Amino acid sequence: MLNRGYAYTTVIRSEDHGRTLLSHLASLYPHSTAQAWQQNLDNGEVTLNGIPATGSESLMPGQTFVWNRPPWIEPAAPQHFEVLFDDPHLVAVNKPSGLPTLPGGGYLENTLLRLVQQQSPNANPVHRLGRATSGIVLFAKTPQAAAQLSANWNTPKVQKIYRALAQGIAQQDTYDILTPIGLVPHPRIGSVWAANPNGKPSKSVAKVITRATSTTTFEVSLYSGRPHQIRIHLASIGHPLVGDPLYGPTGQPLEDLPGLPGDGGYLLHAQYLNFQHPITGEQIHLEAPLPSELSSHP
Repeated sequence: MLNRGYAYTTVIRSEDHGRTLLSHLASLYPHSTAQAWQQNLDNGEVTLNGIPATGSESLMPGQTFVWNRPPWIEPAAPQHFEVLFDDPHLVAVNKPSGLPTLPGGGYLENTLLRLVQQQSPNANPVHRLGRATSGIVLFAKTPQAAAQLSANWNTPKVQKIYRALAQGIAQQDTYDILTPIGLVPHPRIGSVWAANPNGKPSKSVAKVITRATSTTTFEVSLYSGRPHQIRIHLASIGHPLVGDPLYGPTGQPLEDLPGLPGDGGYLLHAQYLNFQHPITGEQIHLEAPLPSELSSHP
C-alpha cells in the first residue's frame, strides 16, 4: 500500500557539533548512501530549523532537522487480528505473525498500532512483540492505565507466558535462564541485542512441553523485558528457535549473518497474560489461541 509519507524529526546533540548535515544524515540513516541523501536534500525533503537544507550546513546542538519522507509503498503485512479484551481503559489483541507492532523498518500504516487505533483512537501499546512473534499485545486507552501497567510490567505482578518451538532435544525438563543481554557488534546494522556477559540482568524460565525427533516445544515465562529475550535465552542454552535467522546456539548472532532482528521464520507466541486491571483491580487472565503451526506441536 502507498502510505502518506512521514516527517522524521531529530534534535542535534552536543556530540554532533560541527558535523555537516549530510554526513550526519548518512550516519543516522545508514540505509541510504551519502549520494542518495544528497539527492533527498536536492529534492527539498530536509529542513534545518525550518529552512530547506543543502547538506553542507555545520551543525550546532539544539538545532532541529526534519526529513519529510515522501509516500512509499510499504511491505505487505497481515491485517486481521482478534480482540481478546476490550473495556474503557484497555484493549488486548492477538497479533498475527508478520504484522509489526509499531512503525519502523519500512512499515508505517501496516502496523498493529495503526489498525488498533482505527477502532480505539487513544490506544497505545504497553509493550511490543517482534514482527514475527504472534500473540497477546496489551494497549492502554488512558494515561492512568498506561502509567500503572508500565510501572508493573516487569514485576511479578504481570505474568507473561510464551510458547516456542526450539531446535534440538532438551535434556532437562526446566531451565532457569539468567544470561545477561546487551548490545554486541553486528557488521550489517552496527549492533544487535544478544547474550553479553556485560549486559543487563535477565531471567526466563523455560519448561518443556513436548520433545520431538529434533525439536523441543517450550513454555517460557518472562521475568524481565529485554529485547529478543526468549530468542536469545533459548539460544544461549543451546536451543535456538527453529528457523531463527539471527541467533545461534550461544545466543550470539550467527556468523554468516543470514538475517536481521526483524526477520521472521521462527515460531514464538505470546500465549498467556495475567495481571491486575490498573483501574478496577480485577484479575485479568488472557489467552491467545496458538497459531496452527504451533498447535501442531502440542
